[in-house]
Amino acid sequence: MEAQALLIVLHDDSAGYEITPDRVPLAVLRSFAKDVDEFLRGDGNDVDTAELDVAVVPGSLGLRTAPTANPVLLADLRRLAAGEQLQGIGSRRRAVVERWQKAARGARRLRVQISAGFLPASIVISADTDFRADDADQWVRVERYVRGEIEDMGGATRPNAHIRLPDGKALLVEAAREVLRDEKTNRLYKHAMLRITAEYNVMTREYRHARLLEFVEHEQRLDEKALDRLTQRGAKAWRDVPDAGAWVDNLRGNEG
Repeated sequence: MEAQALLIVLHDDSAGYEITPDRVPLAVLRSFAKDVDEFLRGDGNDVDTAELDVAVVPGSLGLRTAPTANPVLLADLRRLAAGEQLQGIGSRRRAVVERWQKAARGARRLRVQISAGFLPASIVISADTDFRADDADQWVRVERYVRGEIEDMGGATRPNAHIRLPDGKALLVEAAREVLRDEKTNRLYKHAMLRITAEYNVMTREYRHARLLEFVEHEQRLDEKALDRLTQRGAKAWRDVPDAGAWVDNLRGNEG
């Protein structure tokens, strides 16, 4: 699909007046810009928002992006346009929609509208909608070892690491500044084992809110001495068995 420009509009009059590009509370502007940034980036930094140009447009407070052709973002937009179930939407993008839905039903009664040329109709999140995930209560807190390729590390304000997991999915892992600062090994574009804490969805097997505890040295080389010891023990244990295959077949009840 060709690149698409997105228009994300916030309607909000909780300040006592309808916000516009000419007048908007700083806290509302800051929060909306942060939500839009998270929504566009998603779990795998689908859109590089550091390089993205946006235009502030009339119609309450609207942000129009430069055209993007990211397939993950466009597929998620299609899912949102098709219905209010959030299954299949990445955890970071889903969290933004859930925040908007909660605020729409709260005292602010805000409304968010997302439009793009390829969508059959605008996506509207309001007090009349019910965007939610049926698996929302299936998240559990875990501590896990994960292995993947380090695609990016660092960050001036929110240090993190971007991990490409063996199944191809991207995992964003937040990290304490000192964990990355004190790391002596250059791990960029290399595979590594990490110990993390995260919320894990037992239904979708997704991680969210992951945090790096440490890099773990993972020895993959074959210990030839240990293998030799095991081989010798096996040969000694089987030395009185003339035909190991027949013995196993007989033990299983198989007839020759």
